[in-house]
Amino acid sequence: MKIKHKSHYTDLNTKEFFGILPDNNAIHSYKLTNRNGMQATIIDYGATVTSLMIPLENGDLIDVVLGFDNLEKYLKSYSLTDSPYFGATIGRYAGRINNGIFTLNDKTYLLNKNNNNHSIHGGIVGFSEKKWEIENVTDGENPSITMSLLSPANEENYPGDLSVSLTYTLSEDNELQLEYNATTTADTIINLTNHSYFNLNGHDSSVTDQEIIVNSDKILETTSENIPTGNVLDLFGHPFDFRTPANCPSTIDDSFVIETKNDIAAALYSPTNGLRMTVYTNQPSVHVFVGGNCSNKIRGKEDAIYHSLSGICFEAQNFPDAPNQNKFPNSVLRKEDKYYHKTIYKFQSI
Repeated sequence: MKIKHKSHYTDLNTKEFFGILPDNNAIHSYKLTNRNGMQATIIDYGATVTSLMIPLENGDLIDVVLGFDNLEKYLKSYSLTDSPYFGATIGRYAGRINNGIFTLNDKTYLLNKNNNNHSIHGGIVGFSEKKWEIENVTDGENPSITMSLLSPANEENYPGDLSVSLTYTLSEDNELQLEYNATTTADTIINLTNHSYFNLNGHDSSVTDQEIIVNSDKILETTSENIPTGNVLDLFGHPFDFRTPANCPSTIDDSFVIETKNDIAAALYSPTNGLRMTVYTNQPSVHVFVGGNCSNKIRGKEDAIYHSLSGICFEAQNFPDAPNQNKFPNSVLRKEDKYYHKTIYKFQSI
């Protein structure tokens, strides 16, 4: 979707009613606007990004993330066989955990299973389906919003009371910055990410003509159920070697190893409008997924029909199933430690 750009002087950060949860809690949307006219709209249900409007060289604004117009559709989307998790914050653990089981401090934990025989994206009711508390909203230069969530011990059978905060900042360099912090009352596992589907031509089109870069020479080997085997594959000669630009694949659901911190992790470019998105992260992996299909059961924003090529995710995170793989990066948060994760999505017209 494209609309004409309005001056930021008349488009201040706003709070609007978005809907009512079944428990009668009200959900609101919050719009951040930087001085360039870039806008990010976030709701306190799932700390979810519902819209991301980017200014183009011709003065238009284009919405580059998939989403829904109202809360009812977000609620309904979680009942789909393959829930899309549009724009949501994922936790306690992003990605799959094999057989929904892990061992920590010699104790075995049996998680709720919601993906075949496995646990994915936090279980039956993850952070994506929780009402988050608003801690702070700032206007002016580099506007931001901070949300928090308390996940009590034994929720989805995870140990420890986990306290999470997430700050979205809209920088004056047209960056959407995400900063996650977390502490726990008992040793636990954690892996947080954002599940936005991007489409630089607008949320109501296809990503097939857009170019992808992933700054990685290794990918995780997985089983037919997309569970990591523990092996890491060299990407030389692999069809998913995206170190040089290539068109978005029609099917992908894979984790790339990111070994260079403070450098480009991944990028997406649209030859149609010259818009480029660059991803930076301090996480050891970017999970890339192309999709968005809602099986014609739910229409997207502006009555859009989302299909299997509607968007592409760049989920910066730890490795899936890391709690069960000794050679994978540490996924344990000790009660005396702090979890910190920062990811940046930067937009430029080139």
